[in-house]
Amino acid sequence: MRRGIRGATATALVAGLALAATACGGGDSGDGGNSGGELSGTVTFWDTSNDAEKATYRKLAEGFQKQHPKVRVKYVNVPFGDANAKFKNAAGGNSGAPDVMRTEVAWVADFANLGYLAPLDGTPALDTTDDYLPQAVGSTKFKGKTYAAPQVIDTLGLFYNKKLLKDAGVEVPKTFEELSKAAKKIKAKTGATALYLRGDDPYWFLPYLYGEGGDMVNARDKVVEIDDGAGVKAFKTIKDLVDSKAAVTDATDGQENQLKALKDGDVAMAVDGPWDIEGARAGKAFKDKKNLGVAPVPGGSSAQGSPQGGWNLSVYAGSKNLQASYAFVKYMSSAKVQQETNEKLSLLPTRKSVYDVPAVKNNEMVKFFKPAVDGAVQRPWIAEGNSLFEPVKVQMNKVLTGAATPEQAAEATGNAYRKLLKDYK
Repeated sequence: MRRGIRGATATALVAGLALAATACGGGDSGDGGNSGGELSGTVTFWDTSNDAEKATYRKLAEGFQKQHPKVRVKYVNVPFGDANAKFKNAAGGNSGAPDVMRTEVAWVADFANLGYLAPLDGTPALDTTDDYLPQAVGSTKFKGKTYAAPQVIDTLGLFYNKKLLKDAGVEVPKTFEELSKAAKKIKAKTGATALYLRGDDPYWFLPYLYGEGGDMVNARDKVVEIDDGAGVKAFKTIKDLVDSKAAVTDATDGQENQLKALKDGDVAMAVDGPWDIEGARAGKAFKDKKNLGVAPVPGGSSAQGSPQGGWNLSVYAGSKNLQASYAFVKYMSSAKVQQETNEKLSLLPTRKSVYDVPAVKNNEMVKFFKPAVDGAVQRPWIAEGNSLFEPVKVQMNKVLTGAATPEQAAEATGNAYRKLLKDYK
């Protein structure tokens, strides 16, 4: 990704104000989009892709103009770590919000709950909803309406340096316990640390939690689960991996530090997603692209699982150019653009039909990540879903620095959730 802190910045700097449909949008000309049957005006698009992806997305977005010569696409790349708060500030302040926003899957319900997104049901943005993967559609819904079109879907996997594992004489670990046992041999034989552990981003905590059979909350029954035994075990696992030197970690800049450590061959493995495939392959450790292996995220003591992620495309409720914005979303989520995105960036499509294209079907990363996505754990698609990450982030830091025990961290996270989710037990 991108990607900074996936679950961060749930709090807007400006309190949300319910938007009137006539609120000012971000298009800088915005003459209303569909005069005489021909789209026109400006569509401002906030893209949250990372440095390795953004040139491709800019080019794809600008391709919309070839189909609609009277529409100007104003492409703006917004760093992932800033995008959530920046959009809330702009939408809540009724000034400067984009017409179309690339939204992380957990942001949709939150933005929709604040009244910042336009419903897409019955609009040109969603002309072929049956073609979308059902798990991709899940994150676009809020209170019976659809507020986004799925763009890409992803999950986490274990990236590994094939040569380092071969030189160390170890197999790809299937559990974190196996990884911990292999770490000394990897260090002794290659000098590399076994794993980079993202201690700065709570999204990366989820495989440890799912691996112990736990979850953050049970949204159906409205029960907080993270402070049960599974949560305690998950915090203990990350602490043990770092204390035993099987893993290195950082409290900040984990995205950049992890990718650099993997690219340089300083670590043998990292838990990462398809958004970093191209970035990893740009490093000296992967001059031979075949040296990058991808395997399922290691399991815990009772299960194996990684979170479902991805990106959607949403339309700002206050856009002055709704018709052109709907058409832009339709174009950017089309089968053609999804195929091009896969061919250039190896990102996974959200449309079923695209997986039938030979070039996509035979993509080696699709071969791994599609089954992984099919088995990924759905996150709670609730308005507070993104806010659930900040308490985990705080407690991860405390556990890794020794400021809290795993038991204290789990209890504190659960208590924070009950303050956030008033009707949860």
